[in-house]
Amino acid sequence: MDLLLSARPGRGCTVVEARGELDMATAPQLRDNLQQLIDSGDRQVVVDMAGVRFIDSSALGTLVVMFKSLGEVDGRLSLAGVQPGVRRVLSITSVDRVIDIYDDVHTAETDISTSGGVTRRQ
Repeated sequence: MDLLLSARPGRGCTVVEARGELDMATAPQLRDNLQQLIDSGDRQVVVDMAGVRFIDSSALGTLVVMFKSLGEVDGRLSLAGVQPGVRRVLSITSVDRVIDIYDDVHTAETDISTSGGVTRRQ
């Protein structure tokens, strides 16, 4: 299955909606899309994963690399709307301990706008 990506301005962030599968074939597309946002000055990025039903190790690696890339420019990558199967993979691999995960985009936007973009860990 292909990966469809679209970006839109959110409240205090850029929201990237992902639909399809995040795997070895589509991870470069995600990386390129996120890198373009960073290169154009975006610093707070929320990936809406509500339409993603599958993720593999190469896509996990891409998310971690892009999380680090945003961190290097004082930015933040967050995930929202993660489906149960994908969330389980993020938990098993401990990626959920590194990247903030929100139930939905609205909650992510609210946290970003109230924290001023600073990552808040509980």
